[in-house]
Amino acid sequence: MPFVNIRIVREVISDNPETKKTAIANKVSAAIAEAAGVPEDAVWVVFEEVAEVDWYVGKKRVKELRAGS
Repeated sequence: MPFVNIRIVREVISDNPETKKTAIANKVSAAIAEAAGVPEDAVWVVFEEVAEVDWYVGKKRVKELRAGS
C-alpha cells in the first residue's frame, strides 16, 4: 500500500479546502496507482497543512514569497 504525505500551505487551499483536497487526492492516487500497478483504493493520501508563516524557503517565509516581497 503506497502512502503519500502531502504538506501544503494552508492558505493555498483555504477558500475551498475539502474540494481541493479531494481533487488533489484523486489525481495523486490515480498517478501512484498507475505507476505502481496497484488499485487506487490501495493508495493512502494524508494532508498536513502548514501556515504560510511557518514555512520557509531559505531565509524567506512563504507568506513573503506569496506577497511578492
